[in-house]
Amino acid sequence: MNGIHDMGGLHGFGLVEVDPDEPVFATEWGSRIFCMVQVIDGLGVWNLDEHRHEIELMQPQDYITHTYYGRWMFAMERILYRRNILRREEVEQRVAEIAADKREFSPLQSEGRNWPLAEADKVPWGAWRKEVSVEPAFSEGQWVRVRNIHPPGHTRVTGYTRGKVGQVFRVNDQAWVLPDTRAHYRGENLQAVYTVRFDAQTLWGDAHAEPNSYVYIDLSEDHLELSQED
Repeated sequence: MNGIHDMGGLHGFGLVEVDPDEPVFATEWGSRIFCMVQVIDGLGVWNLDEHRHEIELMQPQDYITHTYYGRWMFAMERILYRRNILRREEVEQRVAEIAADKREFSPLQSEGRNWPLAEADKVPWGAWRKEVSVEPAFSEGQWVRVRNIHPPGHTRVTGYTRGKVGQVFRVNDQAWVLPDTRAHYRGENLQAVYTVRFDAQTLWGDAHAEPNSYVYIDLSEDHLELSQED
């Protein structure tokens, strides 16, 4: 889908400031969100691509103002609510209790909740690659064009590559999951993934890219079509 999360190639955000002494986590709460999501990843509540798509559904102003782990928290709370595991009002109540420095918290409701998940309701978080082979449609050296798609749901095709031509640099011919469909539980659609080399000036234009500079991007087979360029 098109949204503010697809920021690659956009102007106006200023320089990326690199702190050589940057800590792993800028805040303690961020480290806690990281740990919580890692635990939930293994409990069968969501799959990786569903969680990513949930972040894409943030309002643009919220996406810009939230931190990286704030976006994780947004997606976590929404999916837990949708799965009838945790209610939004319970989160708000617990936040209020912590802010009031209470030592005893209100118990969470369990009756009527979809927890613990039945085995039939669990979904695999999911590895990207499967240990099987597929027959690639393209080969190294071929020129391919990124399909100019604008789906309403999740896609891993960044906007600045759509419609652009590049050359297949490497064929990753093991079976890879297509995130665009797995995010919406429409199947894994196993296929080859290609590392495609783009001339930077093709992507950014002569005024914003140095000559003889290249960008290498991994793209699923469904995102590509054969180009006549040579």
